[in-house]
Amino acid sequence: MIDKLKGTGVALITPFKQDYSIDYESLERIIEYVLYNRVDYLVVMGTTAETPTLNSDEKNELAAFIRETVKDRVPLVYGIGGNNTSEVLTSIQKADLHRYDAILSVTPYYNKPQQEGLYKHFMAIAEASPLPIILYNVPGRTGVNMTAETTVSLARANSKFCAVKEASGNLEQIAKIIKDKPEDFLVISGDDNLTLPILAIGGSGVISVVANVLPASTSTMVKWGLEEVFNEARKIHLALLEFTQMLFANGSPAGIKAALASLGLCEEVLRLPLVPVSPELRLKIKQSLQTLLSTPKNTL
Repeated sequence: MIDKLKGTGVALITPFKQDYSIDYESLERIIEYVLYNRVDYLVVMGTTAETPTLNSDEKNELAAFIRETVKDRVPLVYGIGGNNTSEVLTSIQKADLHRYDAILSVTPYYNKPQQEGLYKHFMAIAEASPLPIILYNVPGRTGVNMTAETTVSLARANSKFCAVKEASGNLEQIAKIIKDKPEDFLVISGDDNLTLPILAIGGSGVISVVANVLPASTSTMVKWGLEEVFNEARKIHLALLEFTQMLFANGSPAGIKAALASLGLCEEVLRLPLVPVSPELRLKIKQSLQTLLSTPKNTL
């Protein structure tokens, strides 16, 4: 799993048609686009996929479609999480995980468990899961932060925990995990604009939103960061900085869908309660993307 999950993972969107049904033609186009541009693995049914708005039949159909489209060309990670532990266990048991390589499971949201509750929640998932598990800490969305101590305790308690996707934005916390973790446990950036700093202190890559639309630039930056060629990696990191901020200014995945639509890869349709970006932001995203694509070091 260490080799499979190092580098650039893409948090895939779910494209929709104007009638809000899943647009499988656009999804296939996006998958082929990111694979052609050398990403290392794909993450499906994450936050970026608007998973809370998908019903169970849609999730099953999406998982099967992506599996058959990818055809083992890269590893696949399946997002299964929630704030009801027993429901998460049932979801894992019911999911068709054939040809998936790991599960990404977010910390329980809204009910704000204590650290002991987080620990017991994930240990229960480890007992139920047939696959390795990537822990996902994103307090800006969940309302609870999983501390470095809890993450390291889980990593040491059960070998099924193979990595953490860290989106706390707290570099001190992330550094503590890297310092104290087992050798075969990966720390993966969950914030595109913190990927290079995390790589510089020993991180293993990123699960990226930006890589949906700029897969080659993101993959190249991560590759150089892992090889400690920081002068070259820094150039891409700084070039992408403002564009990445734009993508999240009106929430995610609204920004990334606006960018993908400007490339003709999908329609800019989101399911409520999410809505598209403002017209002003859409224009800025389009102009910024055009500038990046015309820059040799970021040419796709």
